[in-house]
Amino acid sequence: MHYAEYKSILSAKNGMNVYRGCSHGCIYCDSRSTCYQMKHDFTDIEIKKNAPEMLEEALKRKRKKCMIATGSMCDPYIHIEEEIMYTRKCLQVIERYGFGLSILTKSSRILRDIDILKRINEKSKCVAQMTLTTADENLCRILEPGVSTTKERFEALKIIGENGIPTVVWLGPFLPFINDTEENFRVILKYCIEAKVHAVMCFGIGVTMRDGNREYFYKKLDENFPRVKQKYIRMFGSSYECRSPNHKRLMSILHSVCKKHNIMVGIDEVFSYLGEYEDKRVYEQISLF
Repeated sequence: MHYAEYKSILSAKNGMNVYRGCSHGCIYCDSRSTCYQMKHDFTDIEIKKNAPEMLEEALKRKRKKCMIATGSMCDPYIHIEEEIMYTRKCLQVIERYGFGLSILTKSSRILRDIDILKRINEKSKCVAQMTLTTADENLCRILEPGVSTTKERFEALKIIGENGIPTVVWLGPFLPFINDTEENFRVILKYCIEAKVHAVMCFGIGVTMRDGNREYFYKKLDENFPRVKQKYIRMFGSSYECRSPNHKRLMSILHSVCKKHNIMVGIDEVFSYLGEYEDKRVYEQISLF
């Protein structure tokens, strides 16, 4: 790991990444793509020096409260977070200034900070999100070797929900010829139902490939799934989107199950929900009258 100087911590759309790079080792990770212009080795985690202080300065200057999002490019709960605790410190800043939070992870380490998540949710809105990819625990350790297992994430979702914090599950990626089966898909949806998630986000049944992450993915396919790489090359070539032959059928199942169990689904609808700030203290004041 190493520290680096940055001038700001928030993007134009209020996204935040405390770290750059990852130790989770997911074989399909889009963040390895060369288009993101990472100048260091992906596993040599770059820590944004003084991230909590930069965030505080940014929030002080904001005229209007909003949702702060983190986790889209780099998981906020990678292994070094246990030592550095920058994510926790940033969450404390968000809570102190009354902003909302949309946080995405694959790690049950998020439970360490459930006290802050609850306080944020009491003042505004906190949405905790988990990615679920495969119900097969052994396969999970191959596809995502450094993350909490699917069952550990499922248990974390239940605990978070029981504490009154809304949850969202990101379904995928579903790698063609590997975990894009109906059996796997239905078990993951069963987890969503049992955890009483508020919404499900799914961009389709498949995986995306770009320069940088494609090479790493193919290397791991050769190591763990002999001859599958050749199927990808024949079917997808150098395409960005590698869509599963099961896409249409599984997406139909997704919408049917979510409708039956009153789970929000649909990219635009879920993104709108994630970005909508709430000031619960205002609601409380109005209710007094």
